[in-house]
Amino acid sequence: MFEFLFKYPSPVFTKGRFLLLSSWPVWLLLVIIVASIGGLALLVHWRLRGAAPKLQSRRAWTVWAMQSTFVALVLLLLWQPAVTVAALSSQQNIIAVVVDDSRSMAIADSNGKTREAAALAVLEDGIISGLQKRFQTRIYRLDTGVAQVDDLSSIAPTEAATHIGDGLKQLATETSDLPVGAILLLSDGNQNTAGMSGSGISVDAFEALRNRHLPVHTIGFGNPEHAHDVELENASVAPSAVVNARLAATVSFAQHGYAGQKAVLTVRDGDKTLVAQEVTLAANGAIQTEQLFFSAGVAGAKSLQFGIEPLGGEDNLSNNTMTRPVLVSDAKRRILYIEGEPRWEYKFIRRAEDDDPTVQLVSMLRTSENKIYRQGISDPNELADGFPVRPEDLFGYAGIIIGSVDADYFTPLQQELLCEYVDRRGGGVLFLGGRSSLSDGGWGVSSMNALLPTFLPAGRNNFHRNSATVELTAEGVDSPITRLLDDPIKNAQRWKKLTYLADYEDPGSPKPGATVLAEMNVGRHELPLLITQSYGHGRTAIMATGGTWRWQMSEALGDRSHDLFWQQLLRWLVADSPGPVTASMPARNLMDEGNVQISAQVHDREFKPAGDAHVTAHIVGPEGVNAVLELAPSQDTPGLYEAEWTAEKPGAYLGEVTAESTGSKPQELGRDVLIFQRENGVAENFHTEQNRQLLEQLSAQTGGRYWEPSKLKDLPRDISYSEAGISVRTTNELWNMPIVFLLLLGLLIAEWLLRRKWGVV
Repeated sequence: MFEFLFKYPSPVFTKGRFLLLSSWPVWLLLVIIVASIGGLALLVHWRLRGAAPKLQSRRAWTVWAMQSTFVALVLLLLWQPAVTVAALSSQQNIIAVVVDDSRSMAIADSNGKTREAAALAVLEDGIISGLQKRFQTRIYRLDTGVAQVDDLSSIAPTEAATHIGDGLKQLATETSDLPVGAILLLSDGNQNTAGMSGSGISVDAFEALRNRHLPVHTIGFGNPEHAHDVELENASVAPSAVVNARLAATVSFAQHGYAGQKAVLTVRDGDKTLVAQEVTLAANGAIQTEQLFFSAGVAGAKSLQFGIEPLGGEDNLSNNTMTRPVLVSDAKRRILYIEGEPRWEYKFIRRAEDDDPTVQLVSMLRTSENKIYRQGISDPNELADGFPVRPEDLFGYAGIIIGSVDADYFTPLQQELLCEYVDRRGGGVLFLGGRSSLSDGGWGVSSMNALLPTFLPAGRNNFHRNSATVELTAEGVDSPITRLLDDPIKNAQRWKKLTYLADYEDPGSPKPGATVLAEMNVGRHELPLLITQSYGHGRTAIMATGGTWRWQMSEALGDRSHDLFWQQLLRWLVADSPGPVTASMPARNLMDEGNVQISAQVHDREFKPAGDAHVTAHIVGPEGVNAVLELAPSQDTPGLYEAEWTAEKPGAYLGEVTAESTGSKPQELGRDVLIFQRENGVAENFHTEQNRQLLEQLSAQTGGRYWEPSKLKDLPRDISYSEAGISVRTTNELWNMPIVFLLLLGLLIAEWLLRRKWGVV
C-alpha cells in the first residue's frame, strides 16, 4: 500500500535526501508561497465584510487554510521535488550474513523450535536465494568473534559467549578491501561483553561500522520474556573478610510466573550450606533485593555460590546461581588502646577482644601520674616511652581507642600526628566517654576537635554517673556494628532490653555527615550514644559511655551481646584501614574474558606515596598457572603501580602483591593479597530472553532496520539501499506520486463538501 501511494519503497524516503530539481532559486518559491497565502488572507478579510452570516469568521479561515495548502503544494510541484538515494549495484556487492551460534541460540522457545533452527529456516526459506539474485553472499558465525563458514550446516549453537560488538568490528576491519554493502545479523541479542556503551555495543564497534557506512540489518529471535523463570541479577558481598566475620550479602533477582510464591535463597561454600532463607516473591518482572547474613568461617580463598532453589516448571535453571570469590584472612589487626585510669570498661573491652582472633589490643593504662601499664606489646621497647611521637611508630596500628584521657596529655606534636593518622594514614579512632573524656577532657578546645564526629557541649561536668537505657536509630538497625541479631526488628527489640548503662556523657550534637547509630534515654530526653563519621581517608567514632560493662555483668549467663558488640565495633574501626600496600582490580569476576588490570597503591612507613619501590605480583591459578608480574609506576598518580595480565584458563586465581624499597639493602614495604576468578560461558545463561532493544538500537544507529522473522518479504529489496560497497545514486521525482494527486483532489473535494454543508456553495 505504501509503495502504491508513494511510488517508491519506504527506504527511498528514510535513507534518501530531499531536493528540488528546478533551476529556480528556493528563496523565490518561499516568497511566492508567502505572497500567495498572504493575498488569500487579505481577500478573505475583505470579503468577510459582506459575506453571508452562514460564513462565519472561523469557517472562512478554515477555507483559507485549505486553499493556501492547495496553492503551496502546487507551487512546490513546479519546483520539481525529488529524492536522491544511494543503492547497491547489482551483482557487484557482498552481503555479509552473520548468524549467532552461541549457546543461548539453542534455547527452544514456546513454538518448540530452537532459535538457531528458526534462524537457519528463515535463511533457507527464501532470504539467501533472494539476496543471491542481486548480490554475492558470505556466511559468518558469531560468538566471541566472527568466522566465515562454507554453508549453513557448519553453524551449531555451542559457543560459550556472544560478543556482538567485537564481532561486527572484526568483520568491518577484515573486509575493508571488499565491497561489503550491508550486514544481516540473525541473533537473540544476548550480548555479554564488558565495557559496553549505553546501547550495549562498544563505541569502537560503532565507529568501525560508521566509517564504512555499513548498515546492520537485524533479525531477532526468542521470546521477549520467559513465562516461568527466576533469575539472579546480582550477588554482592565483600571480597575480603576476617575469620568468623559476620558477612552481609545483598542478592538481587527477578521472576516471571511465580508472583506471591515462596522461594529459598542460599549461600554455599562447596557442599556446605552457610545460610538458607525463605522469601516471598514480588510481582512479575520486579527487581527484588534481599540481605543474607552468614559467617565467613575459617581462613582461606573461597568461591561462594549464591542461589535460588529451583521452582517447578522453570524455563531456565542455569540462571539460578552465581559465584563470588571471597578471601578470608586470619591476619591480626593491632589496635592501640590508651586509657587514663583503671576502670571496669577497660577490663571488659580487653576480655571481649581476647575471644576475637582477628584483633589484637595493645594497651597502655595510666596507673599513676608517671606510670604506664602496658599489655599486648610485641617487644619490650614498644610504647616504652609512652604514646608514639613518630609516624612510623603510630601508623603501624590499624586503629586507636582513646579512653578517659585529657587532650592535654598529648603534646602538640602528638596531636598533629593523631590527626595525620586518621586523615593521611586512613586509620580509625574511637573515643570513649569518661570523666576525663570529650568535653570534660578539654577535647572541644584542642586541635584534635576536628576529629570528633560531634560538636561537643560547652564547659565541663558533662559526664554523669547515672543510668541510661539504649535504643537503636533507624541507621543503627541495619548497621553491621550494632547487629546483635540478623532480623532488624528483633535486633532493635534486643537493644531496648539490654541492661542500663552505668554512666554516660553528653557528646553534643552530630556534625553534618556523621551518623548516629544508637541513642541513650536519660531522664526525659535523648542523647546520642554511638556516633560515626568518615574523616579524610579514615574514620572516627564516639561511644559516649564508660559503662557498657554492665551488659556483661547483668545479662544472663552465656549472653554474648556485650562481647559481640565490641568485637563488631572494633572490627569496623580497623576494617578499612589500609596496609602499606593495597592491591586492587576493577572486577573480581571475569566473564569469558581474562584481561586483568592489577593496581597497587604503595606507601612507605610514614604512609607517604612510595614512588621508587619495586613492586611484583605473584599469581597462582588453575592447572598449575604460576606467573610473576612486574608492576610499573603510574605516570599520573604517585605511589600507584600497575600491570596487565591475561587469565587464560577458567577458575580461581590468587595474587600476592609485594613491594620493596630500592637501594643497596632493599626492605619489604608491605604486601597484599587479592582473589579473582574467570568463568566461561556463565554469562550466556543469564538474560536469555530476546534483547530486542539492543538489536533495534544497533540497526537504527548504523542505518539498518530491525526485522521480525515473520515479516521478511521486503528484506532483499530494502537491504540494497546502502552507501557502503559499490553503490550508485539515483534521483526519483516526486511530482507524479499518486499521493500528491489524491491530496490535491482531496483538498478541493473537502472544501466543496464544507461549503455545501454550510450552505455557501
